[in-house]
This record gives sequence, C-alpha cells and structure tokens, in this order.
Amino acid sequence: MSDLNYNIIKCLGIIGEGTKGWKKEVNIVSWNDREPKLDIRDWNEDHKKMGKGITLTNEEAAELKNLLQGLEPEELDF
Repeated sequence: MSDLNYNIIKCLGIIGEGTKGWKKEVNIVSWNDREPKLDIRDWNEDHKKMGKGITLTNEEAAELKNLLQGLEPEELDF
C-alpha cells in the first residue's frame, strides 16, 4: 500500500471535538499532490493521524452550502 501524502493548505475552523481530544475540522487539503479540496474529518492534535472524512470539490461545497442555507430552522431539529 502506498503512503498517503497530504498538505493542509488552510484551516477554516473546528466544528466539534471528540472525547479523546480529536477535533472535527473543516480544511482545504491537497491529497497526494492533487488539486486542493474542502475536507471535513477528525484529526488528532498534531495532524499526524486522521479519521474517515469527506472531501468536496468547489462545486460540491457550493451545492452543500445552498442545501444547508435552504433549510428551515425546524428541519435542523433532529
């Protein structure tokens, strides 16, 4: 299995924290020297270990933003 190469270009923010101190972060990340993407996943404190996450292209991120902005407050009560 080949090594995973990643570069966190920009940290946009932290949206949560787990009980073991890992933080759910929203970042712009380049994976394996490819075009950077919006990335949401759990990271340990020094960013050496990560959990499973999701990466989105610019178009996918814009569509997610539109979907979330279109929700009524009661739709977020789950």
